[in-house]
Amino acid sequence: MFKLFRKSHAPGPTANPQQWQAASLRRRMVSMLYETLMILGVLGITFMVPHLFIGVYLKTTLPGWVLLLHVYLVLGAYFIWLWRHGGQSLSMRTWRVRLVRIGDNGTPTLKQCLLRYTLSWPSVLLYGVGLIWAYFDRDGQFLHDRLSGTRLVYFEAGART
Repeated sequence: MFKLFRKSHAPGPTANPQQWQAASLRRRMVSMLYETLMILGVLGITFMVPHLFIGVYLKTTLPGWVLLLHVYLVLGAYFIWLWRHGGQSLSMRTWRVRLVRIGDNGTPTLKQCLLRYTLSWPSVLLYGVGLIWAYFDRDGQFLHDRLSGTRLVYFEAGART
């Protein structure tokens, strides 16, 4: 049907998941910075537009906790969908980074994606403690990756994903 809805759970024949290496901290951080620009567009459409409508036409504002819950759910749907269907968001694809399960480098389970997403919030918002963790982790992984059983790997430009 549409390319957006095509499942791509398995790597292509030229990609050897056992040879993928851990993505460097620099590559992961730049990918996160680029991802910030991507989610501004996502939130512009899925968050701002509905709340502008509510404010202008209904002359009200929803409570703060509802707004935060809305952001959490929208971003959760965005990231979890992309991680489950190919292991990459647009910025991860650009920087050749992929989210995989620890052990067999397969697509993370729904439970792992939910856990990773939920744990990434305090990991980033508490002064980046989960990101700083990577400097002390034996494998250089973020705290939310370590706790969810996932890791970010780098693949060469010629490898199909």
